[in-house]
Amino acid sequence: MPNDGHLWYSIRSASSPKAPLVLVQGRGLDHHGWDSVLNEFTNRPIILIDHRGTGQSTASLNSEWSTRDFANDVVTILDHAGIDRAHVYGHSMGGRIAQWLGAEHADRIITLTIGGTSVGDGNGLPRPTIGAAALASGDPSALASLFYPDDWVAANPQQATSVLPEPHSPEAMSIHSKASDRPDGPAPEKITTPTLILHGANDPISDPGNAAILGKRIPNSEVLMVPDARHAYWAGKPDVHSSVAKFLSSNDPN
Repeated sequence: MPNDGHLWYSIRSASSPKAPLVLVQGRGLDHHGWDSVLNEFTNRPIILIDHRGTGQSTASLNSEWSTRDFANDVVTILDHAGIDRAHVYGHSMGGRIAQWLGAEHADRIITLTIGGTSVGDGNGLPRPTIGAAALASGDPSALASLFYPDDWVAANPQQATSVLPEPHSPEAMSIHSKASDRPDGPAPEKITTPTLILHGANDPISDPGNAAILGKRIPNSEVLMVPDARHAYWAGKPDVHSSVAKFLSSNDPN
């Protein structure tokens, strides 16, 4: 746990005999960022976590955090829950966190699924200008347009703004943002875990070209580009997480 706080997590469907899945959200988001997709994974234990500075997890805001720190938090949670190995699915900054897990804790990880993310060591494509400006604005409608297609936002206005970043404070959001933007991750070549890479073809937050770069650099990986999708590439596209569920099942330990 952070030396000056505590980490919150919850396990759903704990009685399932299947290998568990850890869901790791992006910067400023707590576990509720996964609410709309949980039904896709009801056949296995799901470990939901709140990052430091979000939800029910706490930590001092007097120090910098890194994606490596967040990855170590995930390992701490696995230890506390008595789980030897798990699948990990990270979205956005959560994908950067997952890259650390694959590179440094391969003995604890069955598979990685990383979505809407960037290349951990910084040797990828920069954030599109429009995405950077909207993120900096903090405007809910501008943020929603980064995550979801306009027609989906129009049809789901409440849901479109209910899962946007809501950290404890502007200071916590600043620390998350610095961790997310800092190109201090591992070289993708160090990841040997079977990896599924997902990306929305119209993602304005993380350049879609990063998916191809990761696919070339991570051994034993495959790339699934989601057409007509933005940062939350699963919105209105149930087949996306059906593909993830099949990937997990095909790699479950016997």
